[in-house]
Amino acid sequence: MINRDFFFKQVRLTHFGGSLSAKQVNGLTGLLDEWEKHHAARDDRWLAYALATAHHETDRTMQPIHEYGTRERFMRLYDISGVDPKRAKSMGNTKVGDGALYCGRGFVQLTWKNNYIRAGNEIGYPELVNNPDDAMKPEYARPILFQGMIGGWFTTRKLPDYFNPNKADWVGARAIINGKDKANLIAGYGEAYYAAISYTT
Repeated sequence: MINRDFFFKQVRLTHFGGSLSAKQVNGLTGLLDEWEKHHAARDDRWLAYALATAHHETDRTMQPIHEYGTRERFMRLYDISGVDPKRAKSMGNTKVGDGALYCGRGFVQLTWKNNYIRAGNEIGYPELVNNPDDAMKPEYARPILFQGMIGGWFTTRKLPDYFNPNKADWVGARAIINGKDKANLIAGYGEAYYAAISYTT
């Protein structure tokens, strides 16, 4: 079992400026519980980088959130009527309005209709595509974070590509979610989370 006392003592100092809110503690606890229930035998670096991703994508709240921005912004970025209709269509956003409907949600900011379809099917909740706000419910957001990053749902790149017996690429792993965006920052979060993971005897 992960030593929770040590973990929270460490991350409180390294990631949260010395204090954690109840929501942050609850969010982290839920993620650790999810990991230990379904992925405990896997590489601790995978857990650390997933936590780092959630840390960044949720703006340190450690709660699944809705992407920041207006409907107009989402329509411009993700809709078939927006700036890149070819990409929108290729990602399943084929109807006007899909850009706003399938904007980012959760611990990883799940975006695009095709990704909602896949995530829902993978976690055993195919109705997700018809209820996209449910991606902000922790019971769905947690498996989407871990299974999606392990399985390469979002960009085809996955955690085992960057963390394996021969490799530890904390910076390159950002490509699992979003190219090189804030890659060095998130790498630092990941290494610090990794340092906080130890086990009770």
